[in-house]
Amino acid sequence: MSQKKYFRALTIAGSDSGGGAGIQADMKTFAALGCYGLSVPVALTAQNTLKVAGIVDVDPDFVSLQIDTVMEDIGVDAVKIGMLGNVEVIGVVAERLEAFQPPNVILDPVMVAKSGDKLLKDDAVKILVRKLFPLVDVVTPNLYEAEVLLGQTVATSEQMEEAGRRLLDTGPGAVVVKGGHGQSKSECSDCLVVRAPGGGILTEWFTSRRIDTHNTHGTGCTFSSAIAAYLARGNSVRDSVSRAKEYISGAVEAGSVYRLGSGHGPVHHFHQWWDGISSDA
Repeated sequence: MSQKKYFRALTIAGSDSGGGAGIQADMKTFAALGCYGLSVPVALTAQNTLKVAGIVDVDPDFVSLQIDTVMEDIGVDAVKIGMLGNVEVIGVVAERLEAFQPPNVILDPVMVAKSGDKLLKDDAVKILVRKLFPLVDVVTPNLYEAEVLLGQTVATSEQMEEAGRRLLDTGPGAVVVKGGHGQSKSECSDCLVVRAPGGGILTEWFTSRRIDTHNTHGTGCTFSSAIAAYLARGNSVRDSVSRAKEYISGAVEAGSVYRLGSGHGPVHHFHQWWDGISSDA
């Protein structure tokens, strides 16, 4: 009797003690989308819906050991990279990616928490671009992150496309510029920029209805980990982005009716399965 195999998705990111973003959001997303989740925490945060009260970085050597231990035995079908925090950890992650050459690497260049707290040190931004961007298949910056990475304003659709093209020149296989922080009150549009097989660059937009809610903590983490999950399951980059957009839109809408904490609450990661995580109090 032949044995079944899991779709394996690894997250390399920070831990969110509030459960809405970071590794916790990634693992929930992997589970919701039919993947076996693996995790390498690179930092611990004391965090809730209002603030990040503290961050403790994991020793870079131990980050390396975690990656090696997972890869040598279990292996992966996709890797999602989130908050890395400092230059040393970025360097270690880049080294291990080069050593193992895993498929379907997604980088969400997390820099600032929803509360406004910085999650990436200023000196690490250039190193992130130089060392990691050429090693990944998809980079998923939001508008603020694209502005920091490029040193230019990114607000209009034309600026989003230009940002995607410029970031594509830094080495990744594709770029998704996320428009959730855009000015439109009626819709959220994300721009996928990817190199065409025969040369040239292809651009495609994915648009959803904007939901009026404060429960948006972890949307970026969830979206990028959903892309990783769909890639792990064998979908193309284009289809993975499309399906991830549908998933995160549903998660935001389903989560909008809940109340958790006093600030930015989480999305509903398991909205496709069930709606039984609350009492009607």
